[in-house]
Amino acid sequence: MRPYEIATIFNVSLSEDEVKAFIDRISELIKEKGGTTGHIDTWGRKQFAYEINHQTEGVYVFIEFTADPPLVAEVDRMLGLSDAVIRHRIVKQPENKSLQTKARGKKAPETSNS
Repeated sequence: MRPYEIATIFNVSLSEDEVKAFIDRISELIKEKGGTTGHIDTWGRKQFAYEINHQTEGVYVFIEFTADPPLVAEVDRMLGLSDAVIRHRIVKQPENKSLQTKARGKKAPETSNS
């Protein structure tokens, strides 16, 4: 299983309950197929830098999850077919995100010139 993150922009015409229900459906699908969901970050309504499909605002939601590639394809298909979703992107995260961050912060070991 690999870690992924979904960045989703929902249509602003949806109520908060409808957005939450859609997020719950995504989470249920992931859990049904053997994946696990992590942190869900809802940024709320944001203005676009440019118009997308004649819309100027969207509701941004980010979902972290782990899954196998066939499940990711199924989630991608589900999001692509939905009229509630303006845009979405699924990004594969590094395997050991926290370990990579720690490794960058370490200093090189000091060597003695004895």
